[in-house]
Amino acid sequence: MLAFTGCTYGLSESEADELRIMREKTSHWKLKDINSTEQRSGGNCPLTPEEVGIFLRAMGYPESTWIYLAAGEIYGGDKYISKLRSYFPNLVSKEVLATKEELGKFNDHASQVAALDYIVSVESDVFVPSHSGNMARAVEGHRRFLGHRKTVTPDRRGLVELFDLLQKGELMEGPKFSSLVTEMHKNRQGAPRKRYGSLPGSKGRARLRTEESFYENPFPECICLTGKH
Repeated sequence: MLAFTGCTYGLSESEADELRIMREKTSHWKLKDINSTEQRSGGNCPLTPEEVGIFLRAMGYPESTWIYLAAGEIYGGDKYISKLRSYFPNLVSKEVLATKEELGKFNDHASQVAALDYIVSVESDVFVPSHSGNMARAVEGHRRFLGHRKTVTPDRRGLVELFDLLQKGELMEGPKFSSLVTEMHKNRQGAPRKRYGSLPGSKGRARLRTEESFYENPFPECICLTGKH
C-alpha cells in the first residue's frame, strides 16, 4: 500500500527506493511517478505508527490503554512499531493473542486472516483507522449499522500540519497541542450523519470519487430513522 500510494515519509532513502522499484515493476499500477510530500500534505498517506501514538495521546487516551493492531505485515516491522509501543506498551495483535496452532488453521487463507482483524475492529470499544482503505471504510459502516459505535477518523491533512510544527519545534506536545487535536476531531467520532453525496456538477468517475461510499456510511438507507438516531 505504501508503494502504490507513494507514501515514504519517515522511511530511510533505501526503503523509499525499494518501494519505488516495487511500484515500477507492478505492471497494472499505472501511476509510477508520485510526489510523496504532496501525498502526505494532501492527507492521502496513512499515519505512521509514531504519529498514531502522538495522536491517541493527544486525544486523551492513557498509557495503559490496550491497543489491538489490526493489520498485516507492517513495512519495517518492529523498527517502526516500537515507536507506537513506547507510547502504549499494551499493544497487541492476533499474532500475540492467538497461538501458532490457532493461527495455523488460517494458513493460505489471507481473507480469513483479514476477517479476524475485521471482527476485532468491529467489536472494539473504539476504532481508529490510520488510513481510509477498503477495510477501514467497511468497518466504519458496520459500526454505524450496529448503533454508531465510536469511530475516531483522523483528519490526516490537518494532523500533518500539526505534526510538522512539532518536528520544527514550533509546537510542543501538551495541553495546547491536545486542545488543537481534540477540537479538530470533535465531529469525527462516528456520530450519526447522512452520507455525503458527490460534488455538484461532477459526472462519471469524478462523481464516484467524491461521493462517500455506501459501505462507509449506510445511513439513512440501512439504518432506521428512529429517535435514537
